[in-house]
Amino acid sequence: MSAVPARFAQVASKNLSRMPWSVNAGLVACAPLRVVHQRVAGGPQVRDTFSGMNHPLRTSVHMRSYSSRPADAVMSVRPKVTLATLRKLYKRGEPITVMTAHDFPTGTLVDKAGIDMTLVGDSLAMVALGHTSTSEITIDEMLHHCRAVARGTRSSFLVADMAFGTYETSPDQAVTNAVRMMKEGKVEAVKLEGGKEMAPTIARLTQVGIPVLGHIGLTPQRQASLGGYKVQGKTVAKAKAMIEDAIALQQAGCYAIVLEAVPEPVARHITDILTIPTIGIGAGAGCSGQVLVQQDMLGLYGQVPRFCKTYRSLADDIVGALREFSADVKSRAFPAEEHCYPMPQEELKRFMTMVHDQKEDEQKGASLGHA
Repeated sequence: MSAVPARFAQVASKNLSRMPWSVNAGLVACAPLRVVHQRVAGGPQVRDTFSGMNHPLRTSVHMRSYSSRPADAVMSVRPKVTLATLRKLYKRGEPITVMTAHDFPTGTLVDKAGIDMTLVGDSLAMVALGHTSTSEITIDEMLHHCRAVARGTRSSFLVADMAFGTYETSPDQAVTNAVRMMKEGKVEAVKLEGGKEMAPTIARLTQVGIPVLGHIGLTPQRQASLGGYKVQGKTVAKAKAMIEDAIALQQAGCYAIVLEAVPEPVARHITDILTIPTIGIGAGAGCSGQVLVQQDMLGLYGQVPRFCKTYRSLADDIVGALREFSADVKSRAFPAEEHCYPMPQEELKRFMTMVHDQKEDEQKGASLGHA
């Protein structure tokens, strides 16, 4: 239990200061909110929801008013998602939500939406940095993006991909770089690709207290050896090998496993035989949770994989807005009067007088010069 800070008390009612809160400081810009008291039926608990937010258990202090101003502190009343939280969701059969983020704005949006787990995926190599594959990103680039996402993540559980070439050589190499990811990147877990061949590395990581999210099926970092971005596990032999991989990763200590581009019956069976969650991406609805790349589901890059549902088509809206801005600037329709800062009338009069006097002095000087 923690007392509500004085700054927050200016926004909330006085009654809130006597209620239990879980407050986590963070960084995000939000609109002004109105506190609404809601008594939960059948119990003494009181839930305080806030208008203007998509998730009922988040609020913030509204201070930020323009892009160059430093972000304001956030106080989150959504409980922090931990490994224990994820295990509870899994045990009661509630699907786990996972979404990628690659910078501060995308991280805050995922957190604000109430997503359970935020993944700083190495897909940012392509969607944010313009590379042609995930294998091209470096650990220093991943760390840079992890820190940015971490600044905007206060409730969601934060996990990040380990870059290709930073964990394959040996368990010791993996530990060294995973420690960097957690200490410098501020993440809470790491994700690495591979099946039973990676089990010794995963076991070593978990032994030193580093949570690991496994990843089998289509492993993008290995797409060259797989013959491209193709569905995996389509034959009985390959499905059996994938099952063995999943069991090996569970035994090595993974807290969950991503199944990517796997036939639905195979993914469902793997989910049924494991005692840890599976996170599907192109693996059907039988998994314990689902993950998508944020840019894909928002329609920012046109064509998306078959398994992705495009929830918004923002590319057209964004390009349209940019074109409107350009046209307004060219026609001088922007900025209009409402976008400008006024001066006090008396100061404006004095300023115009000063400008007038300066022009007269310049004209007199020019006349004397010609004389």
